[in-house]
Amino acid sequence: MAKKSSSTASPLTFDLPVSLIAKIESAQKKLGLTSTSEVVRLAIAKFNFDRYEATAEEHRQISVRLPGDMKSVLTKTSKKKKVSVGELLRVALDDLAVPAGKKGKK
Repeated sequence: MAKKSSSTASPLTFDLPVSLIAKIESAQKKLGLTSTSEVVRLAIAKFNFDRYEATAEEHRQISVRLPGDMKSVLTKTSKKKKVSVGELLRVALDDLAVPAGKKGKK
């Protein structure tokens, strides 16, 4: 069986935020490139992957108890906003304002 040439193009599908797609389109026009693929290839060729360090925080799974109506609101909202329930929980917790000097009950 013959090996594929490294220069043979193969499709790659991935999700991007709309803002990054707009940046690709802008770069394509400014640089006079003919396709999105050309922009992506240029970005990959120029990027120094040796210096890249992932910024994602370590995640841990937790379990909590919620009233049925609250869980229902989360589920319906996640479908309406097309995001996961976990994403809604993360933004709600991140937005939680805790007054300085207050400590939780033990």
